[in-house]
Amino acid sequence: MTKGDPICSIQFYGGPAAGKGTMSKILCAELQIPHISTGDLLRKLSETDPDIHEKLSKGIYISDEITTKLLYERISQVDCLNGCVIDGYPRNLNQAHLLNNMLQKLGKNLTAAIELTVPDSIVFERILKRKACPKCGKIYGLTVPSKVENICDDCKLELVTRSDDNEETLKIRIDLYKSQVKPILDYYKEQGILVTIEASSNPEKILDVIKL
Repeated sequence: MTKGDPICSIQFYGGPAAGKGTMSKILCAELQIPHISTGDLLRKLSETDPDIHEKLSKGIYISDEITTKLLYERISQVDCLNGCVIDGYPRNLNQAHLLNNMLQKLGKNLTAAIELTVPDSIVFERILKRKACPKCGKIYGLTVPSKVENICDDCKLELVTRSDDNEETLKIRIDLYKSQVKPILDYYKEQGILVTIEASSNPEKILDVIKL
């Protein structure tokens, strides 16, 4: 996967704090294509939709209809003409088929589905210690600390703890992810495009593996 490859989409999988967002953005910089996080899209929608805000704060899964509509609107934009990295979608087989149809309509293909695996003990440590910028949404933590403690590198604003980053919600998110993702990973494994990477190491080492 290098800059100049045919038009494509790349998907990242991994439970909470596996590093999907971080690795997606790093890979996007390498390939010069946009990073699209369905989590970010939903959090933006939650700013104006009380129902979505309540569901996210409780770790409740958002419907396929809402998530798919948001994603389709985003990947239809002009900056995705040469491909994109998708973070957090599909989460079930129905979404996988919807994504295939979506990409076909837009003349794109799926190059790889990348699964990042991290032990649950490390997930809890990462999430309970991470914070995000209230403006740009950039996440900082153990693997990617801010240059100045508790301050966003780009926006220079004080970092905050996300409302869904707590032990109770985290356990729900981990269990939900594990129960729903196996059929998806099996589906992409059968297609020969699944790449599984142990993601406890630093982002640079993980990127080296992805680029092989």
